[in-house]
Amino acid sequence: MNSNMTEVITRFPPSPTGNLHIGNIRTLLFNYLYTRHHQGKIVMRFEDTDTQRSSTQHEAVALETLAALGLEYDDGPYRQSQRTERYVRVLNDLIEKDLAYVAEASEEMPGEHVIRFRNPNQKITFTDLVRGEITIDTTDFGDFVIARSRNNPVYHLSVVVDDVDMHVTHIIRGEDHITSTPRQILLIDAIGGKRPYYAHLPLIVGSDRKKLGKRHGATTYQEFVDLGVLPEALINYLALLGWNPGDDREIFSKEELIKEFTLERVNNSPATFSYEKLASINKHYLQKLPMETYVQKARNVINSEELLAHPRLDEAIELVLHERVSLLSEIPQLIEQGELRWLITESPPRSEDLHYKDAPTAAIVAHLENLLAILSGASVQWSVDSLRELIWSYIHGAGEHSSIVGQTLSPLRVALTGAKQSPDPFTVAYLIGREATLARLRYALEVLQ
Repeated sequence: MNSNMTEVITRFPPSPTGNLHIGNIRTLLFNYLYTRHHQGKIVMRFEDTDTQRSSTQHEAVALETLAALGLEYDDGPYRQSQRTERYVRVLNDLIEKDLAYVAEASEEMPGEHVIRFRNPNQKITFTDLVRGEITIDTTDFGDFVIARSRNNPVYHLSVVVDDVDMHVTHIIRGEDHITSTPRQILLIDAIGGKRPYYAHLPLIVGSDRKKLGKRHGATTYQEFVDLGVLPEALINYLALLGWNPGDDREIFSKEELIKEFTLERVNNSPATFSYEKLASINKHYLQKLPMETYVQKARNVINSEELLAHPRLDEAIELVLHERVSLLSEIPQLIEQGELRWLITESPPRSEDLHYKDAPTAAIVAHLENLLAILSGASVQWSVDSLRELIWSYIHGAGEHSSIVGQTLSPLRVALTGAKQSPDPFTVAYLIGREATLARLRYALEVLQ
């Protein structure tokens, strides 16, 4: 940053023609972190000159997304559609100074006529804060179009007028805009504005190294919300897409990111989006939530009325799901696959599932009968810890070698849940309660005998 600069001013100018793509959000995040790091100002504006595709609904969704992510702006939002008179004044001024002229329309820009900028055909050099010095010869651009008519300016002119009028000092955007920069610098010089600093961020690509798109999975904020990604986790992960903190840390609060972020540590090579890494970071944030908050979020995605009515569902969420889930969307998937079904519905075990490897049926029956007797006569509080202590005490007394453990815990798990894969039997027994535990053990013994 220039030591003579008194304030950093950046802008976030989405086009309200659709929901915010994850690339747009990452761009805003980098603008946000850089600006807040330098105690600057963020200007919000909508580039809505495409009137056929722009909508106030998309504007509202964009603003809701920023609010949900905690990315506040300081000025705006402005709309280009409300600034047409200003663009037209600049356009007429350029024509009067012979820096632009009326020309015949072309195939790519149909109409009665167009306004072209009189290109001085010079080399433009600018220092990219991510990529270093860049020089581009503008001769190849020719006299490029800056308006479809005297009353209809195009993007290159309107965005430059906005940046100059709003005193934008740093333009931080995707690398796909690099070729636009020389044109915009020519226009900034022509209208007497001050050139801003530029930083072009690497593209976000999928595992196939192609630009991230719907074929790779979720790409919009709402889609990530539907996956069960927390805003804090998304911010944390997006910050690592193209930015290197200088060490191997992966977990950052927003405040830590603001303190650490610099453009010097932004890479210039494409950033590969990993849904697995995002899920891992999201799991960290899920487990940091207060348990009451976590339970409520889990309840919000469960669609089984019977489960939601169960008096021990909250405990089941805490004891069974909390450590396993990386994305909230995994909870309904797990339930659909049978997880927690044993809480509300007794699933009769099959005889073949109750067997453990080559263990004799008589040995399994004996262990289950002993456990039934111990649990029936237990006077201790019915809790996960007390059940674990009772059952392991029996196993220790029976020999504790691996075959005993398997002949005991595996059949017990199947007896209580009807499934080979389930939470540990101590947790299951606690959650279904004493009477259900004893009843299911008796039924399993009937199946075996």
